[in-house]
Amino acid sequence: MSPTSSKRVALPDSAHAPVPNATRVGKTGSNRTIRVSVILNRKTKLDIASLKGRQLSRKEYAARYGASKKDFDAVRAFAKANGLKVDLKKSSLLRRRVELRGSVSAFNRAFGVDLNDYEPSSAKRSGLSFHAIVGAVTVPERLSGSVQAVLGLDNRPIATPKIRVRRDVLATPNQNAGTFIPPQVAQVYNFPTPPAGMSGGAGQTIGIIELGGGLKPTDISNYFANTIGISAPTVTTVILDGGSNDPTNANSADAEVLLDIEVAGSVAPGAKIVVYFTTNTDQGFQDAISTAIHDAKNNPSVISISWGGPESTWSQTAINSMDTTCQSAAALGITITVAAGDNGSSDGESGNNVDFPASSPHVLGCGGTALTASNGERQSEVVWNDQTSGGGATGGGVSAVFPLPAWQANAGVPSSGATKKKTKKSGAVASKAAKKAAGAGGRGVPDVAGDASPDSGYQILVDGQQEIVGGTSAVAPLWAGLVALLNQQLGKKVGFLNPQLYPLGEKPFFDVTSGSNGAFPAHAGWDACTGLGSPNGQLLLTSLRGTSRSTRRRGKRRKVRGT
Repeated sequence: MSPTSSKRVALPDSAHAPVPNATRVGKTGSNRTIRVSVILNRKTKLDIASLKGRQLSRKEYAARYGASKKDFDAVRAFAKANGLKVDLKKSSLLRRRVELRGSVSAFNRAFGVDLNDYEPSSAKRSGLSFHAIVGAVTVPERLSGSVQAVLGLDNRPIATPKIRVRRDVLATPNQNAGTFIPPQVAQVYNFPTPPAGMSGGAGQTIGIIELGGGLKPTDISNYFANTIGISAPTVTTVILDGGSNDPTNANSADAEVLLDIEVAGSVAPGAKIVVYFTTNTDQGFQDAISTAIHDAKNNPSVISISWGGPESTWSQTAINSMDTTCQSAAALGITITVAAGDNGSSDGESGNNVDFPASSPHVLGCGGTALTASNGERQSEVVWNDQTSGGGATGGGVSAVFPLPAWQANAGVPSSGATKKKTKKSGAVASKAAKKAAGAGGRGVPDVAGDASPDSGYQILVDGQQEIVGGTSAVAPLWAGLVALLNQQLGKKVGFLNPQLYPLGEKPFFDVTSGSNGAFPAHAGWDACTGLGSPNGQLLLTSLRGTSRSTRRRGKRRKVRGT
């Protein structure tokens, strides 16, 4: 029996819903060459809780939790039998990725799909089309236990930058009352100062994921020299999957790129910054995160992500693949900070929704506040919500995909944040995990918060123009900069922060108790607007240092008992 005629099965959770807000324009050209990423399962199941905070070395991770060569070779044989080529340079056992290249017709036959071209309903010009599939991906039965996901058969845009621009920017920065340069926000939040003679974040690398836009080096040098008054950080770019560093104008995704760099870089100016540019697809997004995590050359200790989309707009297979990738970061001691969204509790859809990847239980979801401060002192802080005046509001709520994590069990997360009506309208494909999460209480979003209102926003420089911006896009790099400072002070990576933060109580946070993001009001303790609150950086450092000492003492006692 030939490889293409063996019994076929649908990959679990691989069904793709009909494409919303788009018009089908015809079948994708059969001779068009595309790239598809086959994501393999781990050779050993990874259980983060069982590590009990221990961070794996890259060598230990590779030996146990990459893909098996047997599975890799099985997919290579499958590809060859179906007329597909394997790109070995882009494939990796460590990243569990087999990169395939071939014609659309070959991929249609190999995975039992039918690629069609679509154009967004709102498209005003050509060039915005994408290809997509509807229904499940199938593979020969013998591969069903080897393959976790197949990404690239569907390249619809999956995420948006979580940035909000204030339009009434005055020519002179000091005339923009109530706004900040990032170091002023860090001062208000008591970020720890570096050791004498050292620059904040020295020895750390901050990775930044971008799905569009670009940067001009002159913007970075001018901003740090003229606006902040310090030396600019070292910024390196990595281009992936057809992405590009393509700056255009200040009204583009360039603003997101420069916001991320300028906030993280001015808060932790001693840290190196690596920007990973990729395409705005689930394939590109997953690859950028995976590349950053396993980038042994640049070795980021924290990764900032300011892009995402409502959970209901993702395929379950893409969510599974990306969350498993974020789980790898947790195992390796790499912190991932993610913007929680800028459209309130609805996240721009009907009903209540949370943004992904902020809803992944392996990342630090970052919500937004409106901050008032004077002379470096915090005066007041409320939930960011400008929706009544046509603006945005912090995302937050309860995941309809991920169940309640153990470390959030005592946080008071509401029992459910999703509605059946919403899921049906959005076209989301509900998995067993999603149904369980919605019925029994899911992962609460966000975990933490920080200044995000455009009215109390950040002064940045984009394509030569001064802008004041907010959005939870500002909070993810703000927390990434803080993590770099914490790592520097502690002399080690804080790693997967979530299980460490929730037991600390209110002391290392500024609890935000006023306002709402729509469906969810703020209150004392954790809430679905601002999480545990905004950071009190020095007290957070003290708390984490105390926790670290307690852990070491417990370890010594266990060692003595075992001798």
